[in-house]
Amino acid sequence: MIWQDIILTISNLIFSYALIPQAYQGFKIKKSAIVLQTGFLTSLGLFASSIAFFSLGLIFSGIITNINALLWVILFLQRLIFKD
Repeated sequence: MIWQDIILTISNLIFSYALIPQAYQGFKIKKSAIVLQTGFLTSLGLFASSIAFFSLGLIFSGIITNINALLWVILFLQRLIFKD
């Protein structure tokens, strides 16, 4: 494992950890504060980053970035389901 993989993994773990309360609260109160465009484009960008990390052999970064992208997909879907 190279040092870049460790740094990218840790930073994406922090980002994912920060999204968990947002996703939980969205399910709890049946409301979403995320704009559709933000959720869609962020998840798309993170999935692309995940593919790039895997192609560079940064396995842990790819996995965690994929999890981060999936959390953004959840926020995007909450916005679609829990319309204001």
